[in-house]
Formats: sequence, structure tokens, C-alpha cells
Amino acid sequence: MTKFDVDAFIDRTPIGRTQIMALFVCVLICFIDGFDIFMIGKIAPAIAADFGASPEDMTPVFVYQQIGLAIGAFGISPLADRFGRRSMLVAACLIFGVITIASIHAQTLTQLAILRGIAGVFMAAGLPMAMALISEIAPKHRRSTLIAVALVGFSSGSAASGVVAAWMLDDFGWESGFWIGGLVPLVCVPLLILFVPESLKFRAERNPSDPRIGKTIRRFDRNVELRGDELFVLDTGGAKGRKARLTDVFSEGRFLMTALLWGACTLSMTSTALLGAWLPTFFLEMAHVPIQEFAVVAMIGYFGGVMGTLTIGFLMDRLRPALLIACFYVMLAVALNLLAWVPFYSVMFVFVAIIWSFFQTGGQSGLNTLVAQVYPPRMRSTALGWAGGAGRVGGIVAPIAGGFALAQHFSLQLTLAFTAVLPLGVALLMFIFAIVRREQEGAPTEPAPA
Repeated sequence: MTKFDVDAFIDRTPIGRTQIMALFVCVLICFIDGFDIFMIGKIAPAIAADFGASPEDMTPVFVYQQIGLAIGAFGISPLADRFGRRSMLVAACLIFGVITIASIHAQTLTQLAILRGIAGVFMAAGLPMAMALISEIAPKHRRSTLIAVALVGFSSGSAASGVVAAWMLDDFGWESGFWIGGLVPLVCVPLLILFVPESLKFRAERNPSDPRIGKTIRRFDRNVELRGDELFVLDTGGAKGRKARLTDVFSEGRFLMTALLWGACTLSMTSTALLGAWLPTFFLEMAHVPIQEFAVVAMIGYFGGVMGTLTIGFLMDRLRPALLIACFYVMLAVALNLLAWVPFYSVMFVFVAIIWSFFQTGGQSGLNTLVAQVYPPRMRSTALGWAGGAGRVGGIVAPIAGGFALAQHFSLQLTLAFTAVLPLGVALLMFIFAIVRREQEGAPTEPAPA
């Protein structure tokens, strides 16, 4: 049998319709992740008021959602390394979409919290599986850039949630956000089935003689010559299929690397969950800024998030990723403090909001991209999901901390100063990660993406 190097084929194949369509669908999936995480926080006071409750009473909704996200990241994402990225994305989008729309009919905040928790189980798996798919169809020299493009969908989702808060809330109610959050993933289901192929690298590692691999290769390049007896292998593996195990992320000298990445993701996503859930309410309760006015500024900040995501994706293909990410998080800590001290109605505040979004979204995108790069394909979805799951655990505590800050009547300056400690912790872990990787490789640069 003739060996066919799948890695080499992907790296030399120009980006065509198949990759572009897969990228488009993954952008939509990332959009839903960003929209859904930030949507609830931006309209929380309106939801609470509709149920005759105070903003602090929304805490269980945020907590249940984060618990669901943690369960999904640990439990659903690894299934993509067993059953395939596309198959699990179809299931996750379908179930999440249906449950999100059903949430509109909740009669109490407790019912809403339970439905958000169940939906979170499936939402958490979407972004890791989408990133794994993109990283495995993109050529190595464009991998970080294409992942960054997909993650622009996350920033776009955050901005779209601001549209709901700023302009749709008064006319269509808080339910409008749930209609958008439910219909978009349902649209992704037929697109995935009809236009997006399964990952070649996933199939090659599972079964190098799988006949479906040849069919998918022809979708990438119709002119490729195949004899029919090929054994499809990766340049990092042999001709024997390997199934993923949950412990793979800790094996073969990966324990310290995984621990550092999990710690960084935990601190980063704790910060994101805290601000995503409570920042509009912080400004409403602590600085008397209406949520509609804050939402408009947040939408302007969206452009900073897009630029941050694209910038770090471009630079990670050229610079040492971990040190770059560390710098982003140091600047994020500075921007968070400035948000509290710069007057909201000044032009300077808009500039600070853009800078904050640039470093927060860009930093998290860089972390996700780094995880996608340093693990081999057979465990990539598991690695992304579990790193995200570690972060979601911190996200369970974050809404409680935000509710406590409100109950204790903390000032905006004190609250955001405490929050800024989290990105500084991420920066420290990334500096350590860079040193560890350099020592492991015995070279001045970090390893090339897998």
C-alpha cells in the first residue's frame, strides 16, 4: 500500500471552497458562543424586572449557565475525538438551538436558570470543536490566521448581543435575544451536513485506510491522483490508527504544559465570565449608566475585539506565542483599571473600551489558538474542551463574586481593580509556559503547530 501524507497534502493545498465554507460555518458557531455568553449579562436587569426580581436575583441564572458550560466542556468536547468533529457539532447545534428557544417560555427565574444550564452543556462544546476542525483543514503557515478569523465570530456575537440590549430590548423584549441565540445554531445544522467534510486528520489517525478519506481529499483538490490503495498517515504518526484517551493531554511529558494552560484558561475565563455577566450591571448600579447607553459603547468596542483577534492570529504565525499572549494580558489589566477611572461620557472612555476589548478578546483568542496548536489531532478537541472546562469552573465562581460586589456596594474602581488581578495571573503563567517550552524543545523558539 502507498502511504499518503495528509499533513503535507493540507499544507500544500491552496485554500478553496471547501475550507472557506467550513470556515464560514465555524464563524457562525463562534458567533453563537460569543452572543450567548454576553447576551444574558447585557439584558440581565431587563430579565429580572420582567420576572419582578432585582438584578442580584439573576445570580443563579449565571451560575447554572456556567455549571452547564463546565460540564459540556469536560463531557461533550472529548466526544469529538471519538465520533468526529462534524457529527458532534451537528448534535450540539441542534440541541442547543432547541433548548435556547424553549427558554423563552420559562415561567420563573429558576426555570430559566435550569434551561440555561442544560443549554450551556452543548454550547460549551461548539467553539472547541469548531476550532479543532479549522486547525485541521488549514495549512500550517495560515493556521493561526484562519483560527483568528473564526474567532472573529466570537467578537461579532458579543457585539450582536449589544444590538439586542441597545435597540431590540424596548420593542421586542428580552426574548428577542433568545430567538437569535436559538435560530442561528439551527441554521448551522444543514450547512454542516451538506457542505462541511469531516476532519481528514481525525479520520487518518482513527483509521488510516478509511475509504472516506480519499473522497474528502478530492473535495479539497479534484486534480489529486489517488490509486485507491493508499494508507493515509500524518507526518507525526505511523500507519496504525490511534484512538484518543482522556488522559492523553497529561501523557508524554505534557503534564506541566497542560497544567499551565489550564491555569491560564481558568483565570482568563473567570475574568470574562465576571465581566460578561455583570459589567453592564456594575456600570448601572455603581456609576448610574443605563444599560442601553453602555451597550452602545460596548458595540463600538467590538471593533477593538475584532482587531485584537486578527492581530494576535497574524502575530502568532510569526512570533513566540506565549510571550505575545502574556503581553496582551498585562495590557488588559491596565485597560480594566482605566475603564473604572475614565469618565463614561468622555471620548476617552470610548477609546479605552476599544483597547479593553482589543486585549481581552485578542488574549483569549490567542490562548485558544495556542491550545489548538500544541496538541496533536487525536486529542485536540479534548484538549480544547478540557482547557475551556477548567476556565468554566472559574466562571462558576465569578457570577457569585459579582453578586457579592453589588450586595456590598463596592465602588466601580475597587471592583475592576480586583478583577484586573486575574489577567495579571494569566500573564505570569504564560511567561512560565514560554520558559518551559523553550527548555523542553532545547531551542529559542516554541514548537511549530501540530
